Amino acid sequence: MNSNAMLEIKELRKVFTEDLGEPIEVLKNINLKVEEGEFVSLMGESGSGKSTLLYQIGALDTPTEGTILINGENIHKANDKQQSLFRRDNIGFVFQFYNLVPNLTVEENIILPAVMAKKDRKEYEENLNYLLKTVGLVDKRNSLPKQLSGGQQQRVAIARALIMNPKLILADEPTGNLDSKSTQEIMELFQKINKEKNVTIIQVTHSEITAKYSSRIIYLKDGQIVSGEEDK
Repeated sequence: MNSNAMLEIKELRKVFTEDLGEPIEVLKNINLKVEEGEFVSLMGESGSGKSTLLYQIGALDTPTEGTILINGENIHKANDKQQSLFRRDNIGFVFQFYNLVPNLTVEENIILPAVMAKKDRKEYEENLNYLLKTVGLVDKRNSLPKQLSGGQQQRVAIARALIMNPKLILADEPTGNLDSKSTQEIMELFQKINKEKNVTIIQVTHSEITAKYSSRIIYLKDGQIVSGEEDK
């Protein structure tokens, strides 16, 4: 494996079997490599398999066949506890719905992964302050989610995804609920994080506008990559 590859996928297949129904092959023979520090967008029509692929990468679901290596580690060979620890320490997730804890303040939501991991909060104070400044919410640190706009809530979710210093961010339609101005601000924030912290970002999006912020666009159709991935 290339030492600079953050992600390498080989011969990946995912088949869903419904009760009394025919098996549905959602991902077919996926081969993909993403280098460290890339910002990649996965695009395709609804049902093309892009979100399913993202969930396989994040070990939120298990492939039917094939190999997924993240920093050289095959996370799907690990047990549930090992997978959970690997995700906690290596991957940050950002979803379309912000999933903030409503009775926690902005800074409490951001620091929550460290608290749940039973880490010493003091170790993360410097990063917390950096992230509050980066996402432009220093003056909102004691606010509750209900006191924030949708764009501000998504910034909190991004900061939370970064608090454990992951090298990989997986984002599923991160601007799907936002207006055009907030979308631009969130995508510029992703670009800033990608360039300044060299965090690898893989996002699922249906929007050509948001995809243009990435360094590479990969198109899926009927569970297969149809363009955007060259032979390496």
